[in-house]
Formats: sequence, structure tokens, C-alpha cells
Amino acid sequence: MDRTKADDGNPHQENDQPIQTDFDHQNSTEIPEEQTLLEKAEDGEPQEEHDEELSKVAVLTLPEILQEMESLINKDDAGAQYRKFSQLRDQANQYISEETADHKAAFLASGNPEENFSFEHPASAKLSVLINIFREKNDQYNKKQEESHGKNLEERQNIIEKLKNLYTNTEVGTNLFKAIREIKEEWKNAGQVAKSEFKLLNNNYFHHLNQFYQMLDLNKEFLEQEYTHNLEKRQHIIERAKELETEPSVQKALNELQYLHKLWREEAEPVAEEFREKTWEEFKEISNRIHERKGELSEQIEKEQGENLEKKNKIIEEIKKITSPEKAPNHNYWQNAIKKIEELRSEFLKLGSVPRKVSNQNWNDFKTHLRNFNSAKNEFYKGLKNSQQTNLDEKLKLIQTAKDNMLSEDWETTVPLFKKLQEDWKKIGHVPRSMTNKVWDDFREACNTFFNNYREKNNAVNDNWKENYKHKKQLLDELKEIGDEEGSVEKIEEIKNKWNAVGKVPREKISINSEFNKTLKEKLRLNKISEYELKEEGLSENQLTDKARKIKNQISDLEAEISKLENNLGFFSNSTRENPLLKDTFDKIDEKKSHLESMKQSLHQILAGENQ
Repeated sequence: MDRTKADDGNPHQENDQPIQTDFDHQNSTEIPEEQTLLEKAEDGEPQEEHDEELSKVAVLTLPEILQEMESLINKDDAGAQYRKFSQLRDQANQYISEETADHKAAFLASGNPEENFSFEHPASAKLSVLINIFREKNDQYNKKQEESHGKNLEERQNIIEKLKNLYTNTEVGTNLFKAIREIKEEWKNAGQVAKSEFKLLNNNYFHHLNQFYQMLDLNKEFLEQEYTHNLEKRQHIIERAKELETEPSVQKALNELQYLHKLWREEAEPVAEEFREKTWEEFKEISNRIHERKGELSEQIEKEQGENLEKKNKIIEEIKKITSPEKAPNHNYWQNAIKKIEELRSEFLKLGSVPRKVSNQNWNDFKTHLRNFNSAKNEFYKGLKNSQQTNLDEKLKLIQTAKDNMLSEDWETTVPLFKKLQEDWKKIGHVPRSMTNKVWDDFREACNTFFNNYREKNNAVNDNWKENYKHKKQLLDELKEIGDEEGSVEKIEEIKNKWNAVGKVPREKISINSEFNKTLKEKLRLNKISEYELKEEGLSENQLTDKARKIKNQISDLEAEISKLENNLGFFSNSTRENPLLKDTFDKIDEKKSHLESMKQSLHQILAGENQ
């Protein structure tokens, strides 16, 4: 334990420290400096706290790290966040380096020559931009700090000069008691200076303060008043230190004791001779007793760290099991696994530190198994993506066959062909989501063209398609006249139901259907209503199926949007509705969930046959 040597409790000038030229060497008295019990701790933050910050950074994903870096850059005091930004930068570089190495290994494993390898990580450009912006802001911050330190240094030097003049050139009638109080208050409130300047500056101040008190020997009454005031300061510090002896949190007591020693060193000014040694010894003994509680803190920390290690190891084991399931995993398994892993990751982060001797190993195990999980998940979706691409290729072949034969009138050959194409389409699995609607629309259009042509040729006598076109043209004109006045929605529903009841139109007039759908969408937007909310009657089975498919796609997209918003809430430490920063986000989620529920009800009605 670091024990403090007893002295009079005031800063002094070390033997090897240069002395400012305004010191009066012959008349000055050496003022010893206390070595506080927590002096070493002032050199930096506790190691445990530093390790914990590194640990939290280590388990962030690369997108989360970039987002956090961007958040730091947008702060007014961005330069003050240098260490945290550096930790994030180093972790981001590590991720990019590891992923690049993985790509290179896969490239070489495929039999490619190393000299042909080329890979630019998609996050590299953004990381580079963030680093450059932060460097500029850090330079600006340091420049402001230097300017501020320079002004504060000049201000403190002026205060020292004022103090020196107080005992060397005092004007007759000067209220010394008031003057010294003002100087002390100015010194207390003066801003920070560079560390390299502070010690010498502080020693200089106390040197002249001591000279002032020596001058006051000529005025015993004033000196006694000043000593009494200074003694009250020391006693106040001592009383607070006594309270720390019973502080439940040992760490809090040690931290505040450090602050009290700083006050003692910088503000505990000279007192009467009989109290100097006494007050310092009392303060020192209290400090020693508080330091003796470190053993109590160590036992508590050791116990907590052991419990944390046990919990963290269990989390790691659970991640290992999720990564290597007994049965072959499918898409649903991995989606649920992603959510579970995120919960485990959050739980791991909330736990405190573990014993230092196993800390690195514990973190490395955790990161390794997280990385293994992501690799297994990515491998699955890579295979799934390949199979979807194969499915897409097969469906594109069916589409091409359908397009090649959609205008054929060789009914005996093409009717069975198109039925088989439809059967084969159903047997093929999923395709990439971005292509799902397009390939279906292309295939359906080709099939519809063929069967419409088939029906046209075979049922021309029974269908009055020209009359249908006139009727639809009239309905389209009526639709175009509708605005957003009251009752417009009901008019739209009426026109839509009439349209659904009208039969087909001549092939050369089929574009009227697209024009109607385009106009319908414009009127729905104008009246702020979705198509699925319309009350439609008389829909055919194909029309109902098509409507249900559109609603399913809209439901899927909306669920993805809600999931993304809810995931974003997890990046905030306070992700409750009480957080004013998240009010708009929660409102959006509630609105989208309400919209989602309405869409599900509409879909249920269609599937239950309630819209027919």
C-alpha cells in the first residue's frame, strides 16, 4: 500500500525542478508537497474500466462499430473521444483484415494464383472517410485546447502577479482580508492549463501565498482570521473523509478520496503552526484506513468476477450448441438462432469483468465462437443463395418456353405444354427475393397471353368483347373524374366492383386494363387508402388469388420494416418509450403494426372466402 509521508500539507518545489525567476530565494521558505495516497491513480483511468471498454468494442459488429464512430464524430467534443475512437478504429481494421484474409483463403482454396487475388472490403471506404473527418476534428479540438490552456496560463500568471503585488506594493488602506479572498477565488475558478505547466505554476502560487502570510506576521489579528478560515477548509475535507469510511461502495470511497487529496494539495492553505501537523496526520490516518478497505473490495471483486466467468462460460457453451445443431438447420432455424445469439451477446456484455488471468482467453473464446456462428450462418445462406439461383435459372427457362409458344395456335400441342409448364413451375423452389415478383409476373403474362388467345379463338361467338371494352372505357372515364371529396372512396369501390364484373376486351384494347390500374392507384393515393382496404365484390378465383398474393408481399415487406426499426432500438442503452429521442421511432412502429394488422385481417377475409 502506498503510504503518505507526513508534512505540512502544502505543495513544494522539487530540488531538480526549475524555479521561476520571480521567486525570492533568500526570503522564501521551502513548502513540501504531499504525495497523496492516490497519486498513481491520477495518471490514468483504472485498468478494469479500460479493459471493460475494450471488451465492449470487441463484440460489436462492423456496421455497429462504423455507426458508433459516426456518432462520436457528430459530437461537439469529438476530439475528447480520442481513445474510444481509436479502439473502434482498431477493431474495425481487425474485422476488415480478418474478412479479407477469409476471402483470400477461399480464393486460393479454389486453385487461383495468389498474385491474381484482389479484394476491396465494402466498408473500407467509409472507414477511411470517418478516420479523416475525425482527424480534422481532433486537430481542431487540440488547437482549441492549446488556445484555452494558453489563456488560462496567462490568467493564472496574472493572479500570481496580483498576489505578489499584494505583499510587495500594498497601497495604504487596502483591505487585505478581502483582497486575498478575491485572489483565492480567482485562482480556484481559473481554467485548466497544460499538465507540463501546472506543477511549477501551482508551486509558484503557494510560494507567494506563503510570502504573503509571512508579511502578515506584522498583522497578527488578520493572520489569525486567515488561519481560522483555512483551518475550516481542512476540517471540512477531513469530515468528508470520515464519512467515506462507512461508504458501502469501496470503489466510490476510493475515487472520492482521490478527489479530496487533490483539494488538499491545491486548496488546503497554511494554518496555524499547532494545527499543521495535526490536521495532516488526521487526514492521512483516515486515508490509510480507507485504503485498508481495498482488501474488502478485492474479495468482493474476486467473488463477482468468478460468478461472471461462470455465467460467461455458460453463454459461450450455448453459442457453441446453437452453431452446431444436431439436425440439419433450415431458414427458420437460423432466423431464430440470430435472435437468440443477439440476446446472448447482450447478456454477455451486461456482465462485469472476469479474473484478469483468464480475461483475454475468455474474450477470445467468445469472439471465436461468435465468428464461428456467423461463418456457419453465412455458409448456409451462401448455399441457399446458390440453390435459389439454380431455381431462378430453371424458372427463366420455363418463361422463355412460354414466351416462345404463347402466340402459337397449335392447340393440341401447346395446351398440354402450358399445363405442364405450370406444373413444373410449382415444383421449383424459391428464387432470390428481389426476382420473385418479376419472374412470376413474366410467367403469368406469357400464360395469360396464350390462354386469352386460346379463349378468344374458341369462344369469340359467346363473348361480346367490344361491348366490354365500351363499358370499361365508360368506367375508366368515371374513375378519372373522382377527386378526394366526401364519398369518393365509396364511388371508387362501386366502379372497381363493376369493372371486376365486366368480361374481357379485344386483345388490341387490352391496354385499357393497365390504364385503369394506373388511374386507380392515383385515386387511392389521393384519398389516402390502400387497394387492399377496398370492399370488392364478384371477384373471380384468379382475381382473389392475385389480390391475396399482393397483400402477402406487402405484409412481408412491412414486417421487415418493423423488424428493422425494432432492431435499431437495441443500439440505444435506454430503449424505452420514456426516451424522448425514440418517440418518433415508437410512433412509426405503432403505426406500421396497426397497418400490418389491417392487412392481415383483409388477407384472412380473402382466404376465408368472405370477400367473394
